[in-house]
Amino acid sequence: MHQKKYTLAFILLLVLLVICFCISISFGSVTIPFTDTISAIFGGELQKESWGYIIRNYRIPKAITAILTGGGLALSGLLMQTLFRNPLAGPFVLGISSGASLGAAILIMGASMLSGIFTFGVVNNVTLAIASSTGSFLVLLSVMVVAAKVKDTMALLIIGLMFGSITAAIVSVLSYFTDAEQLQQYIYWSFGSLGNLSWSQLGLLAIIIGTGIFISIFTIKSLNAFLLGENYARSLGVHIKKQRFLIILATGLLAGGITAFAGPIAFIGLAVPHLTRQVFNTTNHKILIPAVLLYGAILMLLCDTIAQLPSSAYVLPINAITSIIGAPVVIWLLIRKKKMVF
Repeated sequence: MHQKKYTLAFILLLVLLVICFCISISFGSVTIPFTDTISAIFGGELQKESWGYIIRNYRIPKAITAILTGGGLALSGLLMQTLFRNPLAGPFVLGISSGASLGAAILIMGASMLSGIFTFGVVNNVTLAIASSTGSFLVLLSVMVVAAKVKDTMALLIIGLMFGSITAAIVSVLSYFTDAEQLQQYIYWSFGSLGNLSWSQLGLLAIIIGTGIFISIFTIKSLNAFLLGENYARSLGVHIKKQRFLIILATGLLAGGITAFAGPIAFIGLAVPHLTRQVFNTTNHKILIPAVLLYGAILMLLCDTIAQLPSSAYVLPINAITSIIGAPVVIWLLIRKKKMVF
């Protein structure tokens, strides 16, 4: 019975994902008829040649970016909440996002602070992605080294938070000494953006997130065991250090890759796992992993559509929309259910 129920739920989520995808690419600063939008997806003829260019080179990559970032952040949040058995844990508790922010800050603001010592060249989407990826990778490497030596998972959580505090402090120092123009550029990057990726960058992001998902699949058994504590997991034959290493690696790839290419995007990683547990009423990660991927993608597409302000030339910060729209939904679900499934 439960199997049929879950199958139906996944079919409905997939249909909803397709609908949200079509809606997302239908809105923008240029008004394009819905029929032409669908025609462009399948390579059909359009009334205006420019419409096809806008849809294929801007709106579709943006919608795919929303799917990848939403699903990736939701999955990384689920991994962290299960590993630390903490409902407040998110994809950024290990300081990986802060490392990416530090890389971006050094690229954007370091030159003005140290008179060109850190000038790496022109600041654009590619150099920002490289700098952010480097920062997140270095922090991830540090966390991996610590994870190999620390036995207590909660100690690892605290160390991860300390890494985040150190990198945030360095960013604050850079912000204090930088010029107003560079500071504004960094703040704009910190708002998060889904619409700046080319097809080649999008392909690289897809590979990174796909790798993170692939690694996560191999941790399903241990994730279920971790819910009852490390001692229980060890009694089932789970290699704690190895599985913890894989979970952290998957989270680092997901959260670090997304932050590098789309900026730090809040709320999705923290809230979507709770939303999924409330709706599916299960703690089995065989169900939760594909479910959070779909829920995260759908929610991000909806937030991106709202951020676009349909038929407007203005695009609101995606960070603001994810929290404003998503938080009340989770609050309502928790009040309605009256208890948290965890």
